[in-house]
Amino acid sequence: MNEQNAGIYDENQIQILEGLEAVRKRPSMYIGSTGSRGLHHLVFEVVDNSIDEAMAGFGSQIEITINQDNSVTVTDYGRGIPVKEHPLKKKSTLEVVLTILHAGGKFGGEGYKVAGGLHGVGVSVVNALSSWLEVEVQRDNEKFWQRYEKGVPITSVESTGKSTQTGTVITFLPDQTIFEDITFDYQILAQRLRELAFLNKGVTIILQDKRRVEVKKDIFSYEGGISSFVTYLNKNKEIYPKEPIYIEKEQNNCWVEMSFQYNSGFSEIIYSYANNIRTQEGGTHEAAFKSALTRLINDHARRLGILKENQDNFQGEDIREGLTGIISVKILNPQFEGQTKTRLGNNEVRGIVDSIMTEEFGALLEQNPPLSRKLCDKALQAARAREASRKARELTRRKNALELSNLPGKLADCSSKDPEESEVFIVEGDSAGGSAKQGRDRNFQAVLPLRGKIINVEKARLDKILANEEIRTLITALGTGIGDNFEIEKLRYRKIIIMTDADVDGSHIRTLLLTFFFRFMEPLISLGNIYIAQPPLFKVTKNKKIYYLYREEELEKLLEKIGKQGISVQRYKGLGEMNPEQLWETTINPQTRTVLQVEMQDAIEANEIFTLLMGDKVEPRRKFIENNAREVRNLDV
Repeated sequence: MNEQNAGIYDENQIQILEGLEAVRKRPSMYIGSTGSRGLHHLVFEVVDNSIDEAMAGFGSQIEITINQDNSVTVTDYGRGIPVKEHPLKKKSTLEVVLTILHAGGKFGGEGYKVAGGLHGVGVSVVNALSSWLEVEVQRDNEKFWQRYEKGVPITSVESTGKSTQTGTVITFLPDQTIFEDITFDYQILAQRLRELAFLNKGVTIILQDKRRVEVKKDIFSYEGGISSFVTYLNKNKEIYPKEPIYIEKEQNNCWVEMSFQYNSGFSEIIYSYANNIRTQEGGTHEAAFKSALTRLINDHARRLGILKENQDNFQGEDIREGLTGIISVKILNPQFEGQTKTRLGNNEVRGIVDSIMTEEFGALLEQNPPLSRKLCDKALQAARAREASRKARELTRRKNALELSNLPGKLADCSSKDPEESEVFIVEGDSAGGSAKQGRDRNFQAVLPLRGKIINVEKARLDKILANEEIRTLITALGTGIGDNFEIEKLRYRKIIIMTDADVDGSHIRTLLLTFFFRFMEPLISLGNIYIAQPPLFKVTKNKKIYYLYREEELEKLLEKIGKQGISVQRYKGLGEMNPEQLWETTINPQTRTVLQVEMQDAIEANEIFTLLMGDKVEPRRKFIENNAREVRNLDV
């Protein structure tokens, strides 16, 4: 691939598509938001250029440094941005790249065969949205430098000496008048950079944070590429086969990598990428992988006699139970579709992936009969469990979202039938449920009490999960269905608020519920429908004045302010200790309550945490608790 990508990269390869004027006026159009996501996207835009150089075979190391003033420096050892006069603009090509939107070597020139970056807005947008940006280029045996402020060059491109190296160094400070907060989160950067290192084997990405007394540093480098990615995702799980299956092939200018491995769990985890971009909604590459896998396993199950003539084929979900897989394609002109532009639409990719999967994985199954039989046997067990769960699943479906006769009896529904204004409180226990039912606004607030703890879905098959009465009640009340049958359009409540006691049991129930939502109703998390209520920990009374406090620190500050004489302090151990009026005022009333919205910035880390905390292996969980015990501030025992 590197030989094909090693095209000419000079001034003639830089083509111009449009100007930069609107970026500072409407930044969200270009980077998605002016919040945390948009801020970190600036770094990823610059890094994408360095990755493209590495993919083209130039420079295998990329360094990202968060500096003490919160500026970021991205260093690569590629060919260096061209600096000579641009043939059309009659000024330095470096200045063209940094000041004109969509000016780069990725729009029809020979600079790059394959390029990442979902929005393709380029480093010019980073420049426009920065208080200042400095760029240093080494190429043609010389070193060049230029400085910009808010996208405007304040110096010309200056030669600063001779150099035998090549590469580009960009340092920028985001503009605090544009972004809500310009403080970079190390973990957000680390998650994406780790992902990029997995997707581009042989590339080393170094991240360091100089804002600390002791510099924090991580090195991401994976010779195994996406095979190492699968191993990373499957850590703390029982796996088969021992090493992930890995397939790599180039066909018709489409470079395909696939790696997958089974674990003893029951969840399916497939992440697909096109040109390093996560295709969250799948697309032609993911669909081709799934269909080829299903066809091949069914063919072998027939040959081995595991499936008899009178038996139906395994379904895709049977074959993918416990599967962890990564599909990565790199193509010349990716076409992205879908609501969030993260579904690959290139039809030619479907045939290529299907062909490669059929040829390579088909040959592996032929050459490895024990592997073939084990995968077929696993699918057979999953198919039997699916059939057993079919009846239980039917109990969770309602013919009509407005048909109250099918709603669970314990649900105290609201009067409104408009999901956008409706919300449901999932409450722990009948006592708290009773207070919540009395204290709520019946017009738009529903209450669903749960008795005890729901099943840990991380350790159970679907048939066992759906046999759990509390799970069935929950699914029926929400109305969406689960898994492959999930339909967000049928959601009956825009806000789903988990309201549990502020103790260990309450935390456990909350974690069990979040695990269920993550594994079976994931869009509810990614679309921001899940919230966590924040009931107060303390009620302080002095001179008939009442204060509700939510943290130990708040109590300490209040006592310093009002004094300790003549006060009454009540610590709430459970929601049931509050009467309906108190519960309404502190926890239920939208005008006075505090709720936390559950967000999922990184599905990969979320999967790792749920596996660690809720999975079968005890030892990794024990180590996690030992390593993090000192960070715990409030623990009820």
